[in-house]
Amino acid sequence: MTSQLKDSAQQVQNKLLELGYTNQVVELPDSTRTAQEAADAIGCEVAHIAKSIIFRLNNEDKPLLVIASGVNRINEKQITSHLNDKLGKADADFVREHTGFVIGGVPPLGHKESILTFIDEDLLQYREIWAAAGHPRAVFQLTPVELIQMTNGRVICVK
Repeated sequence: MTSQLKDSAQQVQNKLLELGYTNQVVELPDSTRTAQEAADAIGCEVAHIAKSIIFRLNNEDKPLLVIASGVNRINEKQITSHLNDKLGKADADFVREHTGFVIGGVPPLGHKESILTFIDEDLLQYREIWAAAGHPRAVFQLTPVELIQMTNGRVICVK
């Protein structure tokens, strides 16, 4: 773990502090771009990884953030049942434009704009989870309750 954070990871650390949280962003020597890579680098179970997936709302042309347990595959039909819109794929440019971060490093907070957020109910069963922190090698530890508070996210079944 390094002490000097990349700019994008420092942005997330600054946002955490600004919101009054003491969670510490850490950069790991190995990639955390995928849930499996993150779990391997951290030394935790894949289920404890809170992966951030950005979708594109077709009608509104806005982003939707789904934060899911690393072991869960997101069921788009299930997600759509909570919306008055259809889900589309968000390419790398769309993700960066709306969040300010690259795919593989999208954190649950600190985006360029407010983003509608759904949180996987399966994450609530764990005492501690890990989320991306703005860079493909940066993460931070948090509780499911903190995740809900930080994102103002709605807890749903994503499977």
